[in-house]
Amino acid sequence: MKQIFSVVMFLVIFSSLSGQDKFTDKRDGNVYRTVTISGKTWMIDNLKFKAASGSQLFDNDTNNIRIFGSLYEWNTAVNVCPDGWHLPSGQEFRNLSNNYDQKKSWKSGPSEPSSFQIQLGGMQNYEGIFTEMYESAYYWTSTEYGKNNAEYFSYLIIDEMPVIDISREDDIGDIQGTEKSNKYSVRCVKN
Repeated sequence: MKQIFSVVMFLVIFSSLSGQDKFTDKRDGNVYRTVTISGKTWMIDNLKFKAASGSQLFDNDTNNIRIFGSLYEWNTAVNVCPDGWHLPSGQEFRNLSNNYDQKKSWKSGPSEPSSFQIQLGGMQNYEGIFTEMYESAYYWTSTEYGKNNAEYFSYLIIDEMPVIDISREDDIGDIQGTEKSNKYSVRCVKN
């Protein structure tokens, strides 16, 4: 009995120190780690839910889902978060970025409890080409620019330095990255 009590106490203390909680998606049983940053609870794992349409695994390889999750078209992304969660707006990503400028902690591993734990899962562009795995992470926001374009948050590694950015509507003329038919990762925020 003393051993059981010791194990339970260790787990309680470890859980409270870790700064992370877990959430189980009732739709498919996937478990996601979460962290609360500036009063908002974020998933710190990319969403893995297989939508009926509009989702894909990088290179169509099932081995990629465990670490990188699924990639989603924007129209799917805005509806794919589980009940009680939502696709963050561009403003929610801006608030996160403004209140969480510790660039090293964006990508730190599981031992860092307050890390957002970016997974460099790349993307599938509007032409169907998979690209940038291990180099970048793109996350949809719920902010829509028009019929064919939407906003995204990105974390890129350029010359071994992290670059954090949120697309802007005036970027559309220069880059194709806001095409809703691109497939990007999804992180959900608790309502």
